[in-house]
Amino acid sequence: MPGNKLTKAEIIENIYPKVKVSKKNIHRILDLFFQEVKAGLLKDQVIELRGFGTFEIKTRKGRKARNPKTGESVVVTDHGVAIFRPGRELKNKVWILRE
Repeated sequence: MPGNKLTKAEIIENIYPKVKVSKKNIHRILDLFFQEVKAGLLKDQVIELRGFGTFEIKTRKGRKARNPKTGESVVVTDHGVAIFRPGRELKNKVWILRE
């Protein structure tokens, strides 16, 4: 269902009964994982998680744009954007969700 979301707290609750680790430690592990992903991206590294997908930074070319509030024309310079590409396994499983 579009609009549903899964929060970090819910992920921790889902993991907790499956492992012999406290919720506090699961939270810490998730935070450390996200810190490593962020740090890798900030070093312009590609983060490859087999069976899940790849995170990387791509350069978006500069362009002319318009401020939606004022209508004023502005120039947007080249800049980096974080992207996620799902792995084949995830892509194939997700494909059938919206058929």
